[in-house]
Amino acid sequence: MTAAAIEDRRREAIAIMRANDRGGYTVPTAGLYPFQWNWDSAFAAMGFMTFDEARAWRELEVLFTGQWADGLVPHIVFHQPSDTYFPGPDVWGAHHAPPTSGITQPPVAAIAAWRMVRTARDRPLALAKARALFPRLLAWHRWWAAARDPEGAGLVAVLHNWETGMDNSPAWDKALARVPGTATPYARKDTSHVDSAMRPTKRDYDRYVHLVETYRACGWRPDAMWRAAPFKVAHIGVNAILLRAEEDLAEMASALGFASERAEIAGRIERMGAAMARLWSGGMAAFQSVDLISGERIEAATSAGFLPLLTGVPTREQAVAMAGEIARWRGLGRYGVATVAPDDPVFDARRYWRGPTWCVMNWLIADGLARHGLAAEAEAVRADTERLLLDHGFAEYFDPIDGAPCGGFGFTWTAAAALAFALV
Repeated sequence: MTAAAIEDRRREAIAIMRANDRGGYTVPTAGLYPFQWNWDSAFAAMGFMTFDEARAWRELEVLFTGQWADGLVPHIVFHQPSDTYFPGPDVWGAHHAPPTSGITQPPVAAIAAWRMVRTARDRPLALAKARALFPRLLAWHRWWAAARDPEGAGLVAVLHNWETGMDNSPAWDKALARVPGTATPYARKDTSHVDSAMRPTKRDYDRYVHLVETYRACGWRPDAMWRAAPFKVAHIGVNAILLRAEEDLAEMASALGFASERAEIAGRIERMGAAMARLWSGGMAAFQSVDLISGERIEAATSAGFLPLLTGVPTREQAVAMAGEIARWRGLGRYGVATVAPDDPVFDARRYWRGPTWCVMNWLIADGLARHGLAAEAEAVRADTERLLLDHGFAEYFDPIDGAPCGGFGFTWTAAAALAFALV
């Protein structure tokens, strides 16, 4: 690919982000996802940081207008009405202005904010923005500890699979089998935008909606939700992202002079790290999630198991083992790290989180490999992702075998990953 072609892709990525800008926040893509999504916006902010620093900080500021009084940052903020997405604010029944959902998503925001401080060209602006945002980030991390680890075990739980961002991962198959389907009629909107073969099944969606109804009946009170939850999983991906976010928030606290807050964060880091270290599986060469209702480890071979590389938890031996398994998966396809091992019987190359490659996951995994000194392995994942984007554009996700673009198109976080990952 020529330098001119790469520059054309860069301009296209910026144009996608501008097109998806709704005046201070981005939508993931028009139609399919018409609102502001939590972790999407954190990635968007890092993408904006490469060409518009003020707009990058605005993305996070607008996300936190949806923060609840108890610190929760919901997974969707419904800034403007739209009839192209289900479930909308009326289904959630969460009484907040602006309207929001009642659950959260992987806490990438502190990772984004600290990266933005470190890469800022306008250092005074970055420090001022980070100082204003810090109390809100801290409140969200405190919410995770209080609401999702009320027994102080060291690992936080998700109470809905949507909170992982990896909606229909095979990691949830067994846990969701205990959840009854909703008896309430509803009309999905996603399959009117995307081929249903690329989306979760109706059977899955019936269970997703039942979980929403269960927690809405609790008034979205964390203690009541914890007691009522028929789905309660210590997801390794969410915990790894939160631990990395805590590490970055601690660095931010030091840079901004928040000494007592840094000590508080350090305590959580120590507890989480000790608990996460126990989830290593040598047989899988990855870390595992835990079903907190059955008490069982979740044996699914998903890319989330590699995300502890983002943290200081893995030993050198474990990091090298994960790098080897990542390389094995890559050898079974052509484009980066599939979300499920391509030789696993449940692998589905084009169905959402049951096989496809997602550029943001490649980015996180490569970042983790680099953190552990595995530069060549990180570069291999980066190069796979660069080739994918140059060959196939900025889709939501991709078939890891042939690179076919899947899901939505003109996708914000794919464009953002390309920019922040310096792929285009």
